[in-house]
Formats: sequence, structure tokens, C-alpha cells
Amino acid sequence: MAIRDIFLPLVGEPSAAAIAAIEKCTAIAGDIGARVTAMVVEQDISVRPKVAISSDLENMVATKAVRSVSNAHDLLTAFDTAATRFGVRNEQWLQRFAPADIPANLAVWARLKDLSLLPVKPHDDQWEKIVERLIFESGRPILMCPEELAGELTVAFDNVVIAWDHSAPAARAVADALPWLQAAANVHIITATDNNTPAELVSGTALVSHLAEHGIEATFEMIKTDGSAVGKVFETYVKANAIDLLVMGAYHHSRLNEIVWGGATKTVIGRPPCWVMMSH
Repeated sequence: MAIRDIFLPLVGEPSAAAIAAIEKCTAIAGDIGARVTAMVVEQDISVRPKVAISSDLENMVATKAVRSVSNAHDLLTAFDTAATRFGVRNEQWLQRFAPADIPANLAVWARLKDLSLLPVKPHDDQWEKIVERLIFESGRPILMCPEELAGELTVAFDNVVIAWDHSAPAARAVADALPWLQAAANVHIITATDNNTPAELVSGTALVSHLAEHGIEATFEMIKTDGSAVGKVFETYVKANAIDLLVMGAYHHSRLNEIVWGGATKTVIGRPPCWVMMSH
């Protein structure tokens, strides 16, 4: 399926890293000729003044509200500037939700798009909630852009790795990522395990054969974890092999199990090591 219609939710403050991520996300959309619906969410920002200099409480409340709206408009301006620069067809929406309602509302908006493009902050509780809600309730794949790495990320995904475990979410992720896999120069398939079973070898080899039917020449290897968390193994592989895009299924194991004990999905969502495409 071609990716032609993208949802870009923008939440938070317009830091330099956030603006760089917005620019990179917009460039990705421009590179594939997709339309982008950018939704900027206004939020109330609690600011505790160092010194109370006024008893005019009504004016203080108004000042906070203006600051919140101003931040939202700065995000929208950053997107508009990038969309003009990269020639991206777009729609722009400014919405205001209660903080607790943001993830659910974004998931609803994402359902009629091919993909949600997310500029995410590292180890940010709000963004993790948004990502999880989109994974479970939008019915669409997500592509995460790590804000902290935005300046060094590429727009063309020449070097792609698929995290493969023969699960339904992984299979869905491969199908959703086909346009980028077909455009990549190198596609690697890895299975992270310390227990190399014949079934895992057969599964990985079968995926190589399947991708070949789509004109994709891929390689397969099994990577030892040596007791490390699988998410950390992915991070190490990405850095060691200059990976542009990591494709993986989300929450193969119970979501509750990953929340309590940790897991690959939680690790990668918390701090994506590169562009990451996830499906469930």
C-alpha cells in the first residue's frame, strides 16, 4: 500500500529539538509525495512564578492561557514553514483537549490516515501514552522520529532492519513498511535470541523469500542477546550498522507484562534509536 495520507500530531513546547523533528518529519512526507494533516494540541502549562508581584489573579490566569496558545501557534508555524519549504500538501488543525483526553482523541483522528508520524521526546510519559494509544486504537502503523536525534536523521531510508519474531504484529509491520522496504538499498532481517531453533531459522528464511516476491533482496541473521534486553540489542544493532529505519511489531507479549517487567516495545518507545516504524 502506498503511503499517501499522513497524520502528524504536534504536542508540547516548540524547543529547538522539537522544531528540528517537525522539519524532518515534513521532509519525509515531501520525499514520498504524501499529504499531511498536522494537528497541534493546545495545552494548559502550569507556571509557578518565582516572585508574586501582582494580586490580579484574573490577569495571571489570562497570561498563562496566552502562553499556552502561543506555544501551540509556534509549533504550527514551524510546520507551515517546513511544509512550504518541502512543497508538502497539507491541512492544519488547532485543537484543545484536556491532557488526559489527548491520546484517545489523536487515535480517533489517525484512523482515516495511512500512517501517524510522531516526533517523540525521550522518556516522556505523555508521548509514551500517545504512542501506545495510537498503536492499539488507531488501526494504523506509526513512524516515530526521535527528537533528540532529529538533526542527524536521514530522509531516505537506505539501510533498513526488520526485527522479526514471526508474530502477527511483526508480520503486520512488514506489510505496512513495504513501500520503504522496496525503496531501500539494504534490508536486514534479525531475530534476537539466545536459543537458535530450527523454527526461527525457517521463519527468517521464509521472510527473505516472501520479500523477494516484492522485489526486495534481504538478508537474515540471528543475533544473540547474551542476557541483554531485546530493546537494547536493537539499539546496539542500529548504531553498529548505521540503520536508518527499524521496522518492528508492537507488543507481541502482553502489554501489562511489558509495563511490569519491561520489553522491547517499551524500551524502543521510551527512546527510539533511529526512525522506528511500528504496527500491532
